[in-house]
Amino acid sequence: MKKLLLIALIGLYGLSTQAQGLDFGIKAGVNFANITDATGLDNRTGFVGGLFVGAKLSDNLGIQVDALYSQQGAEFDLGSFNLDYINIPMVLKYYVAGGLNIQLGPQFGVLIDDDTQTVVGEVINDIATNDFDISGVVGLGLDIPFGLRLEGRYNFGLTDVPDEPAIDFDKGKNSVVTLSLGYSFL
Repeated sequence: MKKLLLIALIGLYGLSTQAQGLDFGIKAGVNFANITDATGLDNRTGFVGGLFVGAKLSDNLGIQVDALYSQQGAEFDLGSFNLDYINIPMVLKYYVAGGLNIQLGPQFGVLIDDDTQTVVGEVINDIATNDFDISGVVGLGLDIPFGLRLEGRYNFGLTDVPDEPAIDFDKGKNSVVTLSLGYSFL
């Protein structure tokens, strides 16, 4: 994962030499997360925040790479999936008009903390989870004056969260709606 981030940042640096503007900043917001393909789950609301770096390649095209701490997972009657990731989304941004942009790309996540368990009677069972997550990202962004950035994204998991079959959860992918506010230093 570290190699992938390094390659992305080197590539972004190379692109920025021809780009119209480099963008670097911080962002924070809220996640509304769930796990698909499983029944009886409720959303987990969590924090998302981190850094972003981007470049505008032309009047209508840009690229952005984020490094984000992201609280994801789901809640259910017999337990919880509390999953905390470091996510690296890499999105292509198409500027529709002014600062309004459409975002699309992959996201690579590393699980840094999981508190996943079910409670059956008085027995607590830990649920094994995958250490890595690959997702697709679609979103809308708005670059507004004074370096502010508003974003809404939907991250749809492509890999299963459980590493092995568990009670009612032998499959399931991350599904996360993120709303965030960012500030560009450049």
